[in-house]
Amino acid sequence: MKKSYTPCEKIPTCKILGVNIAAINMEWLVNFLVDHIKSLSGQYICVSNVHTTVMGYEESDYRAILNNSLMSIPDGGPLSTIGRRWGYVKMSRTTGPDLMKEIFELSSNKGYRHYFYGSTESTLKKMRINLLKDYPGLDIVGMYSPPFRPIAAMEDEKIMQQINETKPDFIWVGLGAPKQEKWMAYHKDKINGLMIGVGAGFDYYAENIKRAPLWMQKFNLEWLYRLLQDPKRLFKRYLRTNIKFLWLIKRGV
Repeated sequence: MKKSYTPCEKIPTCKILGVNIAAINMEWLVNFLVDHIKSLSGQYICVSNVHTTVMGYEESDYRAILNNSLMSIPDGGPLSTIGRRWGYVKMSRTTGPDLMKEIFELSSNKGYRHYFYGSTESTLKKMRINLLKDYPGLDIVGMYSPPFRPIAAMEDEKIMQQINETKPDFIWVGLGAPKQEKWMAYHKDKINGLMIGVGAGFDYYAENIKRAPLWMQKFNLEWLYRLLQDPKRLFKRYLRTNIKFLWLIKRGV
């Protein structure tokens, strides 16, 4: 599939630890997607936070994946806070789940078609039920839970064909970082529709985990709320990447 996106307007970016973070806010992002969705087929958007930004700083291959995306939006509050300090005054946090909500609310009137790739069969089933309840008329054209084992080339071709046959506008990818970014980069210009890696977004809409209270989101503490829900998996990750991020920013890297 040929690349269909032609830049219609410049996407402002703020380079943080070598990663090009989109210096945008939710209103700008939604308007951009609504205006250009038909020309974005085959592209991908990364939802970036402190963890993925530090990984991008440490790993050149992963940094290239982030920087070769259509854009890496500031899911992590510290990214937008730093951006505003550096002069991008309209930059604000744009989380994956919030972006999903904004697009879902527009979908019935816009006729958007949605495909969901990732997570488990159980989570996808619960998410479908909740989405159709909360967003009547949402056009879910397909869902696929990939195996945890490596996928052979012929199997991947079949999956791509299945996705493309549904003609989605949005392909929401919930594999977690860095797997979802690598998957999207590999399938760039091969899959019809705009791919957006939303990490835990599937779990939120399946109600497997809860979003932080609004006051915690406002003060960039959603990471702490997630840590309290899943300390065993997240403690070492947050301890290392958050401290390193603050240290590197203070050094002016």
